[in-house]
Amino acid sequence: MDTLSYKTEFAKREDVEHKWYVIDAEGEVLGRLCSRVASVLRGKNKPSYTPHVDCGDYVIVLNADKVRLTGQKMNQKEYITFSGYPGGQKTRTAKELLTKKPHALIENAVRGMLPKNKLGRAMFKKLFVYEGEEHPHQAQQPEPFNF
Repeated sequence: MDTLSYKTEFAKREDVEHKWYVIDAEGEVLGRLCSRVASVLRGKNKPSYTPHVDCGDYVIVLNADKVRLTGQKMNQKEYITFSGYPGGQKTRTAKELLTKKPHALIENAVRGMLPKNKLGRAMFKKLFVYEGEEHPHQAQQPEPFNF
């Protein structure tokens, strides 16, 4: 009787090739956009995905100030920061955050969708968010990512 032996191929850090992608956030819903971005940062769009290796790609998000929120989230969703000092808790709505720091909306959402460990922090460093159409990563020759 012939026995078949299948071996699972795990990606190794040295063998992983990281690509650069550009995503235009204009008119996109925040949560849907960020879940796709987090998936690309983790490398889940690749057949060689390995959970314990950083096999994700670099992502550049443009037009962060033109992202959409559905329903009443623009006025009701709150972002809380705490400095650690008494009375140091600050609350901002999504509308305030979008006018002052539009990149913070996308960064907060994506950070919450990545693993909460060393690997997740390394994946998050591959995310670059910009308010306008311009970005300083032309030398990496990023290609547009199609969902």
